[in-house]
Amino acid sequence: LEDGRHVVIEKPMALTKADCEQIVHKALYHQRQVFCVMQNRYSPASAWLKEMVDSGRLGKIYMVTVDCFWNRDDRYYQPGGWHGTKELDGGTLFTQFSHFIDIMYWLFGSIYDIRADLIDFNHHTSTDFEDSGLVTFKFQRGGLGSINYSTAVWDSNFESTLTVVAENGTVKVGGQYMNEVHYCHVKDYTMPELPKAGAANDYGGYKGSAANHHFVFDNVVEVLNEKSSITTNALEGMKVVEIIEDIYRAATPAVKRKPSRMVLAESAV
Repeated sequence: LEDGRHVVIEKPMALTKADCEQIVHKALYHQRQVFCVMQNRYSPASAWLKEMVDSGRLGKIYMVTVDCFWNRDDRYYQPGGWHGTKELDGGTLFTQFSHFIDIMYWLFGSIYDIRADLIDFNHHTSTDFEDSGLVTFKFQRGGLGSINYSTAVWDSNFESTLTVVAENGTVKVGGQYMNEVHYCHVKDYTMPELPKAGAANDYGGYKGSAANHHFVFDNVVEVLNEKSSITTNALEGMKVVEIIEDIYRAATPAVKRKPSRMVLAESAV
């Protein structure tokens, strides 16, 4: 930015809101654009759900549940790299699931009254932080929400889903990368056929989210040619970081907490 260049930032935008604010300040001062990579916004299922919410077709939002259950084992957290370090990785919500938190924020807005229970099941020697969590909260616009996540799933990714219970119906977007509509039952509405979703990013020993990154670069070209607006701007990227920080801040008594072993005593006869 100080060189006068526009920048593209892979998710997450930063690991603290304070660092995000510095980026925003530099971008405004030098009149440069900041593009945050949140590729799930380009999924046909996400775009469809965005239209359903923004149009008011679903009515009042009652409950939203985000479930992210992935595998990240020693094939991913290898010694000597940045993966799993508190300083460079930040935590599971930052580097694994921030794009799903972005979708939730994009659709339903800010959250408050956060309660979080985070625990480390099977990454004691490979990460500096939790691998699983149960988080509940309220939306500023109304409704209850929760995020349930884990990277302790054995061998391979399971699913990433978002379920909405609303005044006029219920919808569920799911699949391994939240790229398919699994359920749609909405008042006076017939589900259309959506374009086929992109394949997953395959990194060999593990897989990531849907391969929509080329849409990000298309957006960069369109914005710089003044033909479109930024899909995910710096303020939205900063908001996602703020939400994650708030979740970790709400976790008690500590972010990294090993599960205790339950001992059952045999009853005397």
